[in-house]
Amino acid sequence: MEEKTPHKRRVRYSGTHPKRFHEKYKELNPEKYADDVAHVISRGATPAGMHISIMVQEILDFLQIRPGMNGADATLGYGGHTRAMLEKLEGRGHLTAFDVDPIESAKTKERLAAAGYGEEILTVRLQNFAEIDRAVAESGKKFDFILADLGVSSMQIDNPERGFSYKVEGPLDLRLNPLAGIPASERLKEMNREEIEGMLIENADEPYADRIAATMMQWRRKRRPLETTTALRECITEALSFLPKNEQKEAIKKSCQRTAQAIRIDVNSEFEVLDAFLSKLPDVLAPGGRVAVLTFHSGEDRMVKKYFKAQLREGLYSEIADEPIRPTAEECVRNSRAKSTKMRWAVRSEY
Repeated sequence: MEEKTPHKRRVRYSGTHPKRFHEKYKELNPEKYADDVAHVISRGATPAGMHISIMVQEILDFLQIRPGMNGADATLGYGGHTRAMLEKLEGRGHLTAFDVDPIESAKTKERLAAAGYGEEILTVRLQNFAEIDRAVAESGKKFDFILADLGVSSMQIDNPERGFSYKVEGPLDLRLNPLAGIPASERLKEMNREEIEGMLIENADEPYADRIAATMMQWRRKRRPLETTTALRECITEALSFLPKNEQKEAIKKSCQRTAQAIRIDVNSEFEVLDAFLSKLPDVLAPGGRVAVLTFHSGEDRMVKKYFKAQLREGLYSEIADEPIRPTAEECVRNSRAKSTKMRWAVRSEY
């Protein structure tokens, strides 16, 4: 007698305000539950499994996209910026999008294809944007416009399995491509105290870098591995226990954010990738081509500012942003993750 496969019920909300990522089945299916998702967004929150694109209008205003142009989105992510730029092409021209995350890029490609943006107008490359010159070499066409949103997508932050958030239990991973390289937990085992302290200072300007690094080494000697996001939070809490009680909560929160950022940058070689990308930009932009870069922390912003200024002096750019453009106060209310964003831009010289 043939055995029947037992029916597996879908995970549902627990109560009215679910906290677990996988219980939020409505937010994870925005096409089907559009009203529920809109309600979450109206409260200034980002639905689970989604990413709300930042400064879309400011980007479009600067890039001045016209039908027939050839452009690039250096970081595909959830595809919000990509779709806005594709709409400006009006079915003529082409957009190449880069992403190293095989999980999210496949979902986004499928979503955009369902919206009518197939391979005739959109090419998705599972590739680091530091290799943007390869796309130009293969097509023989330079880009009229480029957008690089350097932030981590909300889908990655919110999914506990990716290990990007210290707020929920998950493996201490932090890889943008979970199929390549080593997770953060393994990377930390390779580093000594001086290297960890230097990483925290260089990548996140962490004021308590020395104490956090020292505590991490103490945990290692006691055979308490930092293998989960909550273990990292506990380690930082212990490191900052010397602070006055009334200061600890906020200090621990900020140090957790900075430490996770610093480790993520190291694990994904983000500064090296950005350095390669910025150095190649003038060569992949067509004469008069425009590039906009969204940064989310001081290290990124300093690097973009430095490159743009140097390349302006060399005559590679005809104009750059004197000051970064910031999101409006209204946008920051709607999307709290926009608060730290800065947009810098440059225009390629005509020769």
